[in-house]
Amino acid sequence: MSGDAILSPSVGLAGELTPAGHRLVARVYYADTDFSGVVYHARYLEFLERGRSDFLRLAGVHHTELADGKHGERIVWVVRRMEIDFVTPARIDDILTVETQAERISGARIFMAQQLKRGEDLLVRARVEAAIIGESGRPRRFPKEWIAAFMPKP
Repeated sequence: MSGDAILSPSVGLAGELTPAGHRLVARVYYADTDFSGVVYHARYLEFLERGRSDFLRLAGVHHTELADGKHGERIVWVVRRMEIDFVTPARIDDILTVETQAERISGARIFMAQQLKRGEDLLVRARVEAAIIGESGRPRRFPKEWIAAFMPKP
C-alpha cells in the first residue's frame, strides 16, 4: 500500500495508544532502502525502536525523566533479547504501521510483541525483551505505575 494513509486528526507524531498497546505510522524513505529500493534489514530495527520509544512516551515514561534521576537514580532501557521474522519486504514510499504490545512485565523486564505492516499485510514480526538498569548496570524493578500504563486495557 504505497501512498498516503488516511489518519485520524487526533493521531500525533508519536502515534496513538490503542486498547492493545500502541500504533505508529511511518513512511519508508530512500535512506531506509538498499540499492534495489527494498528496506535494508537493519532499518527494520529502527522502525521497531521508534514504535517502542513512542509507546513509552505516550504511556508517560519520558527518556529525559529517566536520565534526570527522578526515580532515585539515572535509569535506562536496554534491549536484552530480540527475535525477528522477516515475512515480506517493505519498499520505498510504503506507509508502514508499527504495532507494539506489552505481553508481560516481570521484575525489571518487559516482554513486548511488535508487528510491522503495510496495510493488512504483515511484513515483520518481532518479540522483544527489554530491561531497566540503573547507573551501576544492575537491574531495577519496574515502578508500579508503569505496569498499569503498559499492560493492555481489558
